Amino acid sequence: MNLFENKSILLGITGSIAAYKAADLASRLKKSGAKVNAVLTPGAEKFISPLTFQPVIGSKAYVDNDLWIGETHVTHIGLGHNADLAVIAPASADFMAKLAYGFGDSLLAVSILASHCPLLLAPAMDGDMYDHAATQANVAILKERGAHFIGPASGHLASGLTGVGRMSEPAEIFNNIRCLLSRDGKLRGKRILVTAGGTREAIDPVRMITNRSSGKQGYAIAQAALDAGADVTLISAPTALDVPFGCQYIPVESAADMLNAVVAHLPECDGLIMCAAVADFHPLAAAEHKIKKDGGFNQISLEPTQDILAEVAVMRPSLSKLKAVIGFAAESQDLRQNAKGKLDKKKLDMIVANDISAKDSGFAVDQNRAVFLYADGREKEIPLMGKDQLAEALITDLLQLL
Repeated sequence: MNLFENKSILLGITGSIAAYKAADLASRLKKSGAKVNAVLTPGAEKFISPLTFQPVIGSKAYVDNDLWIGETHVTHIGLGHNADLAVIAPASADFMAKLAYGFGDSLLAVSILASHCPLLLAPAMDGDMYDHAATQANVAILKERGAHFIGPASGHLASGLTGVGRMSEPAEIFNNIRCLLSRDGKLRGKRILVTAGGTREAIDPVRMITNRSSGKQGYAIAQAALDAGADVTLISAPTALDVPFGCQYIPVESAADMLNAVVAHLPECDGLIMCAAVADFHPLAAAEHKIKKDGGFNQISLEPTQDILAEVAVMRPSLSKLKAVIGFAAESQDLRQNAKGKLDKKKLDMIVANDISAKDSGFAVDQNRAVFLYADGREKEIPLMGKDQLAEALITDLLQLL
C-alpha cells in the first residue's frame, strides 16, 4: 500500500530563506517511491542551487531557462499534465499573488497553470507580510479554488522577529502530501474508529495502574486506514507517538474515558478496530493525596472496568451504519482458545490474536505476529512482520468486511 509509488510530484521552490528545506522534502518523497520534478523560480536560485536537487531526486532540477530551451517539446505542459500533485514549498508572498491572478511569468507558474492535479502550498515569509491584507486576500482566493495549505507556523523568522510565517517542517509537509494522495482510496467515504495505547487507572495523584502497550500497532492501523482513504477517528491513551496526520484525535486517560469516547463517536462510524490495551481493573477510589511510603501498608481494592467491546455488542443493533467490529486479544497462553472465546462472547466480526510472551513481537517493539480469527470460523496466520505491514493486512480484511 505504497501511496507514493508511480506518483509524480511537481515540487516548486520559490524565493525564500526556507528554500533549503525543500531538499529535505524532495529526499523524503524520492525515498518513498515518488518521481519528483523540482522546479526553481529565479528567486529560489538566489537561495539554493538546482544542483543540490540532482543527486537527491535522481534527475535535473528545472529552472526558468528550461522553459525556452527545454529538452522536451513543451516543458511546462509536460510538467503540469504529468503531475499527480503539485507542492509549492516554500511558497513566497510574491508567488502566491501570481498564482491568485494567473500570472505565467516563470516555468513554475505556467506549469501550475497547465496542471489539473491538487495543489498544496507551504507559505514562508515574514509575519507582517503574511498578515498583510493583500496576502490574506490571495490566500482566500487560492483556497476558494481548492488549493490546500499547510502552515505557516509561528516562530523565529529570518528578520529576527517572531511571528506567524515560518514554513512548516518537511516531515509535516510530507505527511500532508501522504494524506492528500490517499483521499481516493478504497475506503473513501468510510469513517473508521481506532483505539490505541494502554489506559491509565489512577491510584493517587502520582501512581497509576497501566500496561506495557506502546500504542504502536494502533497508530499503525490508524495510518493504514488513512492511507486507504478512510476518515479516521483515533481514540488514544497517552503514548510517545506522533498522531497520524489527517485523523480526528481524541486523547483519553482511563478505561472509563475511552468507553465514553467510543460510545460518543461510534454512531458516525462504519467500522471499529479496538486495538487499545484497556485495563481490566481499576481502584475503587483514587486517593486524594499521594500515599506516603512511611504510612504503612496500604491495600488497594480493585473492581472490574466496563468492557468496551461488550458495551458495543449491546449497542450494535441500534447502530445501522456500523458494519464491522474488530477486536484484539493479547494473550500469554491458550492463544486461539481465549481469542475465540472473546470473538464469540463479544459478537465480533474478527479478532486479532497475538502472543505477548514472544520477545520479538507484541508490546513495545516494531514487529508483530498474529492470528486473524473470523466470525465464520476462518483463520489466517500472520507471520512476523512490521506493525505497519500487519496494519495494512488488517485494513485489507476490513475492506472485505465492509
